[in-house]
Formats: sequence, structure tokens, C-alpha cells
Amino acid sequence: MVTASCKSRWLAAVQLGLISSSFSTIVSQLAAARIGRDAGVDWMTVAAVPARDWMIGMEPSWGAILAGIAFHQWADLSWAVVFFGLLGRWTAYLTPIQILLAALPWAVLSSAMEWFVLVPLFPFFQPLFTLQQPYWIGLLVHASSAIMYPLFAWLWWPASDVPARDARFARGYATAAVIAIIGLSAAALASAAGHELPWAGGDLDTDQLYIRHMTTHHAQGIEVARLGAERARDPHLRALARLMVASQAGENRIFERWWQSWFETSMPDCTDEERSRMPGFLTALQLREVRDASSDAFDGVFVRLMTLHHKGAVKMADQEWRGRGDLRLRIMAHAIRHEQQGEIALMQGASGAPAVANAFRNMFADNVN
Repeated sequence: MVTASCKSRWLAAVQLGLISSSFSTIVSQLAAARIGRDAGVDWMTVAAVPARDWMIGMEPSWGAILAGIAFHQWADLSWAVVFFGLLGRWTAYLTPIQILLAALPWAVLSSAMEWFVLVPLFPFFQPLFTLQQPYWIGLLVHASSAIMYPLFAWLWWPASDVPARDARFARGYATAAVIAIIGLSAAALASAAGHELPWAGGDLDTDQLYIRHMTTHHAQGIEVARLGAERARDPHLRALARLMVASQAGENRIFERWWQSWFETSMPDCTDEERSRMPGFLTALQLREVRDASSDAFDGVFVRLMTLHHKGAVKMADQEWRGRGDLRLRIMAHAIRHEQQGEIALMQGASGAPAVANAFRNMFADNVN
């Protein structure tokens, strides 16, 4: 039972927020590539919420990564303070198990508030985050933070007065968290050495074809996006083009790493015939059109041809998402299709409530046909 000897629940909430946000940051950094996410690009996208377009580069800078991490940790800490401070008259007195049962729905609610309201609408009015990342990514990040909330029952006591039961629970829970971090670190180190968990899908030929085709498709997208980053007159379009370069280059690095680890061979180049059959793959004439476009016409040509290119990638990713391939590839494909549909909307100036509605539809749309 909690007594008057307990610390201020607001102070304990801040301490818990520091622990939970740091755990979430570490887990997100180590686990991102396991499901096809480039952590540096994700942190850069988060940094663009408060810092806007100038934070976005064709490669995530250390400044952008650190700014994204800092903003994420501030947000996670704030949610912990709301949960145990503002709502503490109900939540602070729960047992660790009860806290965990309440914290997971809280992760659903808090991540939805950010994705649907706080970031794209008031107070940040930044649609890029919601259109670039499907909701489930934020949910996973918030869940990795909320899973540490049961430690509040230990943090609320002064160090000299912690009941033995709470001390034992805290030691066991913290040990499990450290073991999880060690396991994720080992997986990340193995990946850096070229060793991922083996391929585990139901359709090997389709997965190999998808990786080869999407890697080639992305390579052309990067080429065109670099032109946009250099030549677009609209500053928002230039920033978006830089993000296209960063995200597709990061995804190609993951594709190449998975291919080499799973199939233990170099990835064959796509033939000219394969390229001609890829949906949205630009012809030599279309590439010449965007390269030779005048300054006044460039933005319109870029948006038109990049929209065509993105729609092709969305169709390819949708086929993979709905197929029988390796789960990691399918999860990554769902994120790619959301990202590229979102970038089409951003090129067309989507913002506010229409951007949120667009992003919501993107997560469930059938783009195969």
C-alpha cells in the first residue's frame, strides 16, 4: 500500500519517462532494420515535425538524427507525465500488472493522438510524418515505451523505503529489459556482419523478383529525386525530393543486405525487358523530359513523372504485401506503399484534415488493380 513516505508522483513520472523514452529509443534504433526501416531516415522525419523542411537531407545528418531522438524522447516523457501525473489519482495506485494492462491501450491512444491530430493538425501542422509513416510504426514505438511503465510502482518509493516485493519485481523487470536490448544488439551486430535470420516465406521466386525489381525501381527514383532536390523551385518540393532520396536509398541498402544474407549471392541486374514491364518505370524519353525541362516547367514535369513512378512502386509493394512472401518483406512493403502514396499527396500539396484522411485511406487501399 502506498503511504505518505512516497515521493511526488510527478517526480516519479518524470523519472519513469526518462527510462521509458530511453528504452524506446534504443529498441527503435536496434529493431528498425529488422522490419525494413532505416532508423536514421525515421529519426530525420521525426525531427522535421518541429524543425520543418530544413532538417531534411538526402542523407540523415547526425544533427537531424539527434534532433529526432530528442523530440521523440520529449514526447514519450510527456506522455508518461500525463499518465502518472495528470491522471495519477487513478493510475499511480495500480499494481505493476494493472499498470501494464492500462499502459498498452494508452500506447494505442497516445500514438493515435500524435498520428491523427497533434502532428498533422494542432499544434505542429506537419503532414509529412503522418503521410510518410503508417500508424503502426508509431504504435510500435509507443508500445516499446509503455511496456516500461510498470517500473513506476518501484520509482514512486524513496530508495530506502522500497517494499521488498516491488524491489524484486523491479529487478526482474529491468533484467528482462536489459536482456531484450542485448538480444536486439546481437541481431543488429549480426546484420552488420551480413547475417540476418534466414528467409522464411512461402514464395521464394516472387520475393526474389520483388527485391530485384524494387531495388531497380528505387534506383531510378533516386536519380529523378536528385534532380528535384537540385532544381525544384518550390522549397517544399525540394525538401520532399531530398527525403525521397534518403528513404529509397535506405530501403535499397536493406534490400541488398537481406538478399546477400538470405540467398548468399550477388543480386542480378534487371534486364531491359524486365525494366520495360515494371509499372511506373520511366522510359528514356521521360527521363530526358525531366532532365531537359526548363526552370519554369521543371516542378510540374517532376511532379507528373514522379507521381507516375510512385504509383508503379505502390502497385509492386501492394502485390508483395498481399502475397505469401517473408513477413519482413511484406511489412516493409506495406510501409513503402504508404510512404509513396503519401509522397504523391505531399507533391499535390496535401495538408490538414484532408492529409490525415488521405493517410488513413492509404493504409487500407487496394492498389493492385
